[in-house]
Amino acid sequence: MLRVTPAIIILGQNSLAIAKTISTVFPGSQIYGLVDRTSDTDINFSNFGETLRELFATETPIIAICAAGIIIRTLAPLLSDKRAEPPVLAVAEDGSAVVPLLGGLHGVNDLAREIAAALGVQPAITTTGDIRFRTALLSPPQGYYLANPEDAKTFISNLLAGAKVRLEGAANWLWESNLPLAPDAKLTLLVTEKAVLPTVDCLVYHPQIAAFALTNLSCVEPEVAISYVQQILENTDVAAASVAGFFALKNDMGNPILEAISQFFKVPVCLLNVPELVEFETVKLIQYNSSFDVTAAQISLTAAGANSQLIGYDRTNAFTCAIALATQPIDASAIGISRGKLAIVGTGPGGAPWMSPEVKQILREATDWVGYKFYLDLAGTLREGQNRHDSDNRQEIDRARFALDLAASGKSVAVVSSGDPGIFAMAAAVFEAIDFDAKPEWEGIDIRVAPGISAMQAAAAAIGAPLGHDFCAISLSDILKPWEVIEQRISAAAKADLVMAFYNPISKQRIWQLGRAIEILLETRDAKTPVVLGRNLGRPGESVRVCTLGEFQPEDADMRTLVIIGSSQTRIIPRKFGDVWVYTPRRYEK
Repeated sequence: MLRVTPAIIILGQNSLAIAKTISTVFPGSQIYGLVDRTSDTDINFSNFGETLRELFATETPIIAICAAGIIIRTLAPLLSDKRAEPPVLAVAEDGSAVVPLLGGLHGVNDLAREIAAALGVQPAITTTGDIRFRTALLSPPQGYYLANPEDAKTFISNLLAGAKVRLEGAANWLWESNLPLAPDAKLTLLVTEKAVLPTVDCLVYHPQIAAFALTNLSCVEPEVAISYVQQILENTDVAAASVAGFFALKNDMGNPILEAISQFFKVPVCLLNVPELVEFETVKLIQYNSSFDVTAAQISLTAAGANSQLIGYDRTNAFTCAIALATQPIDASAIGISRGKLAIVGTGPGGAPWMSPEVKQILREATDWVGYKFYLDLAGTLREGQNRHDSDNRQEIDRARFALDLAASGKSVAVVSSGDPGIFAMAAAVFEAIDFDAKPEWEGIDIRVAPGISAMQAAAAAIGAPLGHDFCAISLSDILKPWEVIEQRISAAAKADLVMAFYNPISKQRIWQLGRAIEILLETRDAKTPVVLGRNLGRPGESVRVCTLGEFQPEDADMRTLVIIGSSQTRIIPRKFGDVWVYTPRRYEK
């Protein structure tokens, strides 16, 4: 299983169907499409070479549906260290060929097999060792780590030249291969959880069978906690690469110590509830310490599963810990829950073309989408395994609470707003819920806000640059604030000669507020002041028109209209065929 989701590159619309088939194999993967030649992709690009090199430099697996030659010529200048190369594959436009090109140390051949199976073809694997021995010594399966890949080339060359190899340790994927096994061979494949020193004649594989539990976390510097973990592993003679995960109780979600340890050792943190923990005879374990912490032992044994063995226990100034060994590699993703994630995203005023790459990636990777039905429709279609939770547009706080509870259960949640989530939208609602409810289980959630293009930006861009100088944004909705406050702000902004963007100008229930706002503006602002009306921005039926403040009537707008009121400096430029540009100069002239 890939730790980083791949990027699927297409250069023409004919490749989209194959790309979508491949994307179903890798949840969270994104389809990159060449601008003007593709549509319905996750990310658009205009320069193939720059995009490919950027992905390669960030170690993102690349699946390019195009000729192998163009990939080779593009990436050739970057090739220097095969240990740092991500998987790179070429796939024929019709899906008839899957060719692994780079990333032999990072499972490119296994990746090719997965893609080929989805397309119903045979992968074009040319690696001699893979073909002859029916296994990839350089890229072991998930759950195993090769400690000395720098020795593998010579080792495999010797095997191909006729040398025999003996196998020490348990690993079915090696026993079931076509390797020339012999008990007295000079070459050795060693499968062990212990920290051993590899040699050129011995490839060492560490199975991820160690469950490292942590409890009683204290406030210490992350570096100190990491050094304690390293010392404990050394004392128990367990290789860091054999740790499948760090395990803790759910109420420690988000603890900086856990996050720092996870990032340093590059393994996940998994969280369990007390009722999930196994029971055992405490008396047999007192030997580890007179003040033995049963919970730490329970956590490690629960994670390691049936027939596991507790091999270590310690108490430091940072935490209490226990280490248990499983009989097979541990799939940490199937144990407990991960730290919950909550991203509040802005999709822009329209569909996919208005979304940032960050927002698209969040939507692809989230387990759950939460939002107003209309906005979720704009966000696009869900991939397999994702859940959608619709709610009414007036239920912002309840929607925020629901999303926070989902994230607290270990889900990765995307709360979807149109425009920018921080402008009259869901970001404020989420933080308001956190502020006033103060539920302890929400404190450990990883929360982020991903900005989007706001309606006022979209309207301004469509007509020129009316926000080119100082401006403000005011919502005319008096549902959550008194109308008297809105009047005061309109009057103050008018006297300050600010350009104004009016959100929520009118609705079926609020029919008189916009007319009153116009009256207030006309008290201090010239009737010839330009007004921009942007409706359905980025959506079917989009329109942007310009009138003057004196001409502007409430019936000219609706709830899907963004209104921009110019300042005394805002100007209209007539265009040749009847249209106009509107802008506000950066220089202010009295």
